[in-house]
Amino acid sequence: MRNKTNTLGASLAADLPAALVVFLIALPLCLGIALGSQAPLMSGLVAGVVGGIVVGILSGSHLSVSGPAAGLTAIVVAALGKLPAFEAFLLAVVIGGFLQLVLGFLRAGVIGDYIPSSVIKGMLAAIGLILILKQFPHLIGYDADYEGDESFFQVDHGNTFSGISEALSHVLPWAMIIGAVSLLIQIVWENYIAKLGKAFQLIPAPLLIVLTAVFMNQWAIANRPEWALLSDHLVTIPISLSASDFLSSLQSPDFSYISNPQVWITAVTIALVASLETLLSIEAADNLDPLKRVTPTNRELKAQGVGNMISGLLGGLPLTSVIVRTSANVNSGAKTKLSAILHGVFLLLSVLFIPQLLNLIPKAALAAVLIYTGYKLAKPSIFKAFYTAGLDQFVPFVVTIVSILLTDLLVGILIGCLVGLFFVMRSNFKSAIVVVNDDNKYLFRMRKDVSYLNKPLIKAKLESVPENAHVLIDASRADFIDKDVVGVVEDFARHASLKNITVEIKTSTYKSQGFSSSIKAFIVE
Repeated sequence: MRNKTNTLGASLAADLPAALVVFLIALPLCLGIALGSQAPLMSGLVAGVVGGIVVGILSGSHLSVSGPAAGLTAIVVAALGKLPAFEAFLLAVVIGGFLQLVLGFLRAGVIGDYIPSSVIKGMLAAIGLILILKQFPHLIGYDADYEGDESFFQVDHGNTFSGISEALSHVLPWAMIIGAVSLLIQIVWENYIAKLGKAFQLIPAPLLIVLTAVFMNQWAIANRPEWALLSDHLVTIPISLSASDFLSSLQSPDFSYISNPQVWITAVTIALVASLETLLSIEAADNLDPLKRVTPTNRELKAQGVGNMISGLLGGLPLTSVIVRTSANVNSGAKTKLSAILHGVFLLLSVLFIPQLLNLIPKAALAAVLIYTGYKLAKPSIFKAFYTAGLDQFVPFVVTIVSILLTDLLVGILIGCLVGLFFVMRSNFKSAIVVVNDDNKYLFRMRKDVSYLNKPLIKAKLESVPENAHVLIDASRADFIDKDVVGVVEDFARHASLKNITVEIKTSTYKSQGFSSSIKAFIVE
């Protein structure tokens, strides 16, 4: 009993500060994604609360954090433009969640296992670079683009790089100072002060950053009002005067739209995209986990499905497992899913009881926290490690990063997977067939899987064998030989006598390799 209590205490000591950090990061992201989706601000907060509490309880992941995702923003905007009312969109979210639940029971979670590790690491590094590039304008006081935007092409018709250029011409000195101080606190605290003892490790650097930033801006308001940051550069939470006021601000789905085809199209789109993003994020979370625990993916799809159903019923945006929040959770030292649950509780309590206080937080301070999180995901040492691992690892890694930076998460992952598949096929292509020549004696050894892609190579090599040669085709080590390749070997065996070539085909059993009985004379056991 004492050991159990000690374990719970140790977990709480790690998860509570991590939950606070994730809460501070999730708060502006929930609001920013709702703003970017052209949805009510409260819908983003509802999704954040449900993602934390409901999905956190049901999920089998120890470190993943769920909430509204930037990857769904374009889908939400398009759906709201086509559907007759926001209540119809909420119905689509509920149906989408139900479809995710069905996917979980159909064991569709296995899809995530087919993503190469180089692509997953590339995705994490890309998210890190996106955080640095996208949060830099907020760090220096240019808040034209909404918090949480991860797309290369922005809603203001600019892009990631033009946004940085524009930000440099609209610097707010006090925001830049607050951002620089916040970064300095993060670096010094984590690398020096936190190492002085466990007491310091219990105090998360982002909490100090937020308190310092609020103090600095309040000091400017009182003493240098011309320096102070106004509401456009601060967190903006909808203020509810009471619990009943908060409940009345929530919207509900209208089931009378259930026969609308666009509702079902939106629901299927949400289910598929949210499921893919979740599976990718879960793979990334397991990759980041210091203990390398494995998340049951089918259970995760069920948890996300229930979460989306409840989010839609309460007026929230669709949600997924989110890499940014998950990364912050891991980097903050979380041990169990209690951190994700507590961050949802903090979101709920903050909206109910202290929205006025949270609305004093400068965006520049939170940008500093996200930039530091981005750096830890895209450290130069990660690029160096993949470079030394070889081109078959480095190229898919880099292509995934560039593709995600210039498009979006799902498109970038697809491109990275295609490049990774090319290297897998190239590796198998090279190792599947070995040709050895010694004094006009040729050995063709087939290994592993010999696919139809090897047909041109083996055909050319066989046809290049000179007259009066002896050829041994060793297929005994092959696990699989494609019918096209079998056909090439059989054709060669049949007409080899025209060049006075003797042929032997070695196999454990000719039936297992698919050779026809007509060339049984060439088979040697």
